[in-house]
Amino acid sequence: MLGRDDSILVTGAGGFIGGHLVRRLRQLGHTRIRAVDVKPLDSWHQLHTSADNRQADLRVRAACDGVMEGIEHVFNFAADMGGMGYIETHKAECMLSVLINTHLLLAARDAGAQRFFYASSACVYNADKQSDVDVTALREADAYPAQPEDGYGWEKLFGERMCRHFMEDFGLETRVARFHNVYGPNGAWRGGREKAPAAICRKVAESVLSGSGEIEIWGDGKQTRSFTYVDDCIEGTLRLMQSDVREPLNVGSSELVSVDELVSVVEDIAGVKLARRYDPSAPQGVRGRNSDNALISEKLGWEPSTPLATGMAVTYDWVRAQLSRGGGVA
Repeated sequence: MLGRDDSILVTGAGGFIGGHLVRRLRQLGHTRIRAVDVKPLDSWHQLHTSADNRQADLRVRAACDGVMEGIEHVFNFAADMGGMGYIETHKAECMLSVLINTHLLLAARDAGAQRFFYASSACVYNADKQSDVDVTALREADAYPAQPEDGYGWEKLFGERMCRHFMEDFGLETRVARFHNVYGPNGAWRGGREKAPAAICRKVAESVLSGSGEIEIWGDGKQTRSFTYVDDCIEGTLRLMQSDVREPLNVGSSELVSVDELVSVVEDIAGVKLARRYDPSAPQGVRGRNSDNALISEKLGWEPSTPLATGMAVTYDWVRAQLSRGGGVA
């Protein structure tokens, strides 16, 4: 359904997942890509000069109208977010992202766009179902009754409902993916917005380069998660966008590991063993979270399959390279 000459808008294109999507669309031969982010172009994680790159604050309705002109398909990744250390301490800023999705939906409706993709999150899931490290994998129905992550999770759940009602009331075809802990190269790796995989890669690399022989871990290391390599995230996004699935779908790995096990994976990649210091006072989120992939397998005949060790090897090599040369976008 995405023709190579169709006009495509990618918001949040200067961010992690948005930048990877623009790259993939270019690889697939798409020629009319408008990439938008609130950050200056020289602060984008990836900048593809063949795209129509624009800086705009999409919290403002007029900005959304401006970037939507002539657009047929929308991928909305724009949001104020980061890892647990950020979203637990910036709840209001995260919730203000409701302005982005609301104004983009209005602009898409008024401009006659055909399809609208919304990047949601596993943070929408009911916290009571994530209180044990031996968590039962989360099915899409587990978002209700609603008790999402305070701030960021509520914003994402509200965005999902807006997409549903714009489809029901205005006929705008919307697609919603609930991403589970996406990681990979060309993302935040320092500065406070990085997520656990990038943070652990950085900490291990710092220990290797400094010779300190130790690593600090947030929490007790027993909290569990599944982590989704960015290439799988992009593949799932494109498959969902071009499907007839109108309900939210998990796009996440089902490979559950503890944070301690994630550290061990990176240690093996780096060829080191580090002393571990635990900080139980640091933000750590829910106790356990995993993706149930029964529905995406049924609906799309596909699910994320990149092994954690494979994706983390690429991520560690990239983070260590950034750290070694002291450059790159934080």
